[in-house]
Amino acid sequence: MSLAFTQAPARRWRVPGTTGQIALALGLAAFLLAFLLVPVGSVIYVAFTEKGSGDFTLINFADFFRTDLFMRSFWNSFYVSAMTVVLASLFALPLAYITTRFEFRGALIIQTLGFVPLIMPPFVGAVAMQLLFGRNGSVNLLLNEYLGFRIPFMEGLNGVIFVQAIHYFPFILINLSTALRNIDRSMEEAAQNLGSSGMRMFRRIVLPLAMPGYVAGASLVFVKVFDDLATPLLLNVKDMLAPQAYLRVTSIGIADPMGYVIAVVLIVVSVLAMWVSALALKGRDYATSQRGGGGLAKRRMRPWEQVVAYGVVGLILTLVLAPHIGLLLLSFATIWSFSPLPDGFTLAHYGRVFGESSTYIKNTLIYASIAGGIDVVVGTAIAYLVLRTKLIGRHWLDWAATAALAVPGVVLGIGYLRTFYDIRMPDGTPLATMWIVLVIALAIRRLPYALRACYAALQQISVSLEEAAENLGATKPRTVRRIVVPLMMGGILAGFVTSFATAAVELSATLMLVQSNADAPLAYGLYVFMQSAAGRGPGAALGVIAVVLVAACTLLSQYIIDRNQKTTGAAR
Repeated sequence: MSLAFTQAPARRWRVPGTTGQIALALGLAAFLLAFLLVPVGSVIYVAFTEKGSGDFTLINFADFFRTDLFMRSFWNSFYVSAMTVVLASLFALPLAYITTRFEFRGALIIQTLGFVPLIMPPFVGAVAMQLLFGRNGSVNLLLNEYLGFRIPFMEGLNGVIFVQAIHYFPFILINLSTALRNIDRSMEEAAQNLGSSGMRMFRRIVLPLAMPGYVAGASLVFVKVFDDLATPLLLNVKDMLAPQAYLRVTSIGIADPMGYVIAVVLIVVSVLAMWVSALALKGRDYATSQRGGGGLAKRRMRPWEQVVAYGVVGLILTLVLAPHIGLLLLSFATIWSFSPLPDGFTLAHYGRVFGESSTYIKNTLIYASIAGGIDVVVGTAIAYLVLRTKLIGRHWLDWAATAALAVPGVVLGIGYLRTFYDIRMPDGTPLATMWIVLVIALAIRRLPYALRACYAALQQISVSLEEAAENLGATKPRTVRRIVVPLMMGGILAGFVTSFATAAVELSATLMLVQSNADAPLAYGLYVFMQSAAGRGPGAALGVIAVVLVAACTLLSQYIIDRNQKTTGAAR
């Protein structure tokens, strides 16, 4: 008699959803439906609805295309976005190429300083740029005095392009630098052996292979600029689409359909820009045999090349750091008008900010903290459902949350006013005017950032650790609480800090939803201060505080990511 022992098949981790998982998925779906899909859907619905009868119509869009102001605003927005991509590329390409292809002292400093513009909201830098590059700014005063001419850096649409290019060019720099580092250098070596060098090799070999990184950054810059509201308003440029949407809703009211039509156009252009960028790369092969290795080492520069390179890099960094320098000078200036530098310096602006604007700072800390908390909770839950379950439709949660990237802040603000204004609290206050609605809007706007951080963190955790916990008798909720969440903590914290930092300076949705100064965050206070000449000194001081806050959050986020990567590497 023989005994046969058979090993029971290992239990699969990814099983059809349990009751708890289904309930969690439904709760997340309800949250996204209520605060993203329904508000955006209401905007689209009103745009296609005839006022009064409620019937489907295209007359609103016909009116849009027949109105000179709106068509001029559309083409202005398109022109500004396209030219910003061009100018931002002129800033980013030399920095990316010099620091990745040559032995260049200070390459790390250059890459770091190149990211600095992102920590300042563009609308804050716009005022500083006017003082430095405006018609009567420092640069033009000196040019006129010594050379007898002025350059219209900040005139009309030029100002918007200049400010936006300086602020958003790091998106191209980051993506392009990464793409250039990942190219197999043996491809360039082979091109050199065949007689190609210099600009010809860059144009025919290097840039085409790095095109995915460039297109990713350029498309993001285009979308960001096309949807921006505050920078044109602060520069008194109103004939662009986002300012027109804001002005229609705030001046005529939420019943006016044209504001909704403009909002739909903003959404469509954002989606089309992303689609065209993907289409441009479709069907092309950018793969190389090894990432960033093989072939050529970084080349030493000749003396004359060093002079040219340092001159180009110095000029670009001076331009991109100008808003920060101008803002800092303005925050200490007594009077700065029709002179290259302030007439004197004072600390009074900071005293006024801390005395009068403490509410703005307090509200910002509260709102951004709650929004960041919502984002990491929702992001962790969606990541878990997508990666650890087989629930039907789980990927729709991921796609719906990520779709917030394509929804401009002004559109979301309009949608919230339309959806929640008629919902009354027991005391008769419209729900849309309550501060918690603004917090939720901030959370929805920044949810994709936290979601991607949480998703990446969970991808790095082996399923076998969770299986081992369950085999020892732990329930799924206990496994998630004691195993999954602690191991994800680095990604969760990074996602929280990223959401916090970006929500702290969000203005588009804030302008639409803030109803009183008592409920206003820092970004709104900045905008209010910058509207008058007398308030620009305190506004600059408040802007410096905002920059320091965002910079601290950015450094903290990077520290958390680096520490988490080292911990993960040591554990492996």
